[in-house]
Amino acid sequence: MADLPKRELGRTGLQVTKLGYGAMELRGAPRGRDVSETQAEIILHAALDAGINYIDTSIDYGVSEERIGRYLADRRSEYYLASKCGCLVGATPAPRGARSPHVFTRDNILAGVEQSLARMHTDYLDVLQFHISPSRQTLEEHGALETVLELKRAGTIRFVGMSGTLPHLADHIAMGVFDVFQIPYSAVEREHEALITAAAEAGAGIVIRGGAAKGAPTEGKQAGVQWERWQQAHLDDLLDGMTPMEFILRFTFTHPDLHTNIVGTINSDHLQHNVDVLLQGPLPADVYAEAKRRLDAVGSAP
Repeated sequence: MADLPKRELGRTGLQVTKLGYGAMELRGAPRGRDVSETQAEIILHAALDAGINYIDTSIDYGVSEERIGRYLADRRSEYYLASKCGCLVGATPAPRGARSPHVFTRDNILAGVEQSLARMHTDYLDVLQFHISPSRQTLEEHGALETVLELKRAGTIRFVGMSGTLPHLADHIAMGVFDVFQIPYSAVEREHEALITAAAEAGAGIVIRGGAAKGAPTEGKQAGVQWERWQQAHLDDLLDGMTPMEFILRFTFTHPDLHTNIVGTINSDHLQHNVDVLLQGPLPADVYAEAKRRLDAVGSAP
């Protein structure tokens, strides 16, 4: 097991590995690729065996929660577990590319947490995050926020999180009630960069998702704004032997306010590669500064 670098997850005090495991990849069909039970068991144990201690999932990630419970319940003391709320309990999975329904009511949140605990064979969640960045009005009008705070007071969840994005993220930070924020960020998706810093300065833990840029600039995958930004920034002379994916991961890990970066995979070799990239350390300061300067020029900026 590698001795992975850890950061304190804001005011939670949790010592989390800078690389976390995003379990959306385990959701299976119809919204994701087919993943066998054997594959799921292997990758989940591989994540813990690699030293990763933060696992992120959701009610609406297909069978992800069930698989975590099935294969990791007897190792519960080895990892921090984060899931989501607001996802409609019992809903038919939305087609691939579409958003699953969310309902931010007391009854749905309580039903969802009860379901998550049962699926994952645990009696508490370390972090419960509101999914899809609902507005402050949505959080307050049906008692959703108060319900989650009650769960925290009862010890059913340890900390309250928000999977936050623009346009509501600044409001969420100002509310002062969220212990953890999960925010999308990478070298080619820096729109939330200033808000990440603002959330960290307010004492919140920072969980980054999308820190590998969904593989956008690798293997000839030439689609989308992320790949266009990578091409336009002309960063190849900064790679110094790294692949674009390695560079993007190290760029993410270099952000001074990052606490953990959740990356999903079902391939043990890819998982080990992510660990190896983390262990290379942050980018050199001059390379990081020059990359940001070039990315700023092509629109990958706060």
